Amino acid sequence: MEFRKRKIKFKAWDQESRLLMRLNSIDCNKGELVKRDHVLLQFTGLYDREGEEIYEMDVLMISLEKFVVFWNETKNGWYYSPIKDDLGQRPFHAMEAERMKRFCSYFELQTN
Repeated sequence: MEFRKRKIKFKAWDQESRLLMRLNSIDCNKGELVKRDHVLLQFTGLYDREGEEIYEMDVLMISLEKFVVFWNETKNGWYYSPIKDDLGQRPFHAMEAERMKRFCSYFELQTN
């Protein structure tokens, strides 16, 4: 088995200013990444059909249907589901990502 490095990247939802931002620093406390008053959103390692990076809690579209990407703790992997119905959860892989277009972050929808 060959080891291949991967980029581990984050964006953050600033809860105070209600803005999505790229980070220039994250604190580490006993192995846990933290940024005060921010929700850290991890890069999935996948790209949408136009080559845009997909992060945790991104809203993706196929036609007019919206989906949200999230980390499923019990199944230990990236999943996506229709934004209005989390019962239709499916594993999120490159094949699905390449059919979708990133729309915005789920948090950005909540500010409207």
